[in-house]
Amino acid sequence: MRVELLCRRSFGGNQGRGDQSDMRLGIYGGSFDPVHLGHLLLAESCREQCQLDEVWFLPAYRPPHKRDAMLAAPRHRLEMLELAVLGHAAFRVCDYEVAKEEISFTVETLRHFRRERPGDSLFFLLGADALTDFPTWRAPQEIAQLATLVSVRRSGSPEPNFRKLVDAVGDEAAQRIAAHQVIMPRIDLSSSELRERQASGKSLRYRTPRAVEQYIQAWGLYRASELGSAPT
Repeated sequence: MRVELLCRRSFGGNQGRGDQSDMRLGIYGGSFDPVHLGHLLLAESCREQCQLDEVWFLPAYRPPHKRDAMLAAPRHRLEMLELAVLGHAAFRVCDYEVAKEEISFTVETLRHFRRERPGDSLFFLLGADALTDFPTWRAPQEIAQLATLVSVRRSGSPEPNFRKLVDAVGDEAAQRIAAHQVIMPRIDLSSSELRERQASGKSLRYRTPRAVEQYIQAWGLYRASELGSAPT
């Protein structure tokens, strides 16, 4: 069964260009369990420094590297993302991988985006620490051909060793990745920290948007007894 590319624009204006061709489109995948201000700051830093027309947040139904992890239900992670990007005309939430209800590999998703949006320039956003594992991903060389990889590192952190990517993607692609670095303000937040704080009754204020914090509270997510919930 063919799965459509379903992406919803955030509210807040008509500056987005989702209905136009030849976009510079950033793709930001992850679990977002839950989304936090570090995710949003990374996306905004990439939008600004890479001059992206839009950034699409792409939550995974089940990440390949987290097959045994217990995640909040996809519907909750989608809703929290919608609340988080509310008001940013260049941010969208895309439920393509969630709608498939199966493990999705980055190369397969990018093939779909390339077929659906042949005129766009695709930029795949990932943290600099993820580059260490990138050679072990499925078809890393094809990923580097389908989209420009944007490596994001925190201010003050060392530059990744891009030469280690040569064997996986080739010299030209490794140089292209090195040329598309984004430096974001240093902010030490993680989804696991937010889950742990919620489970122990600590505050999430100023770590995630207020609307996301209220959603977590309203649905009782990430309580100590709820951290084992599987996707539904």
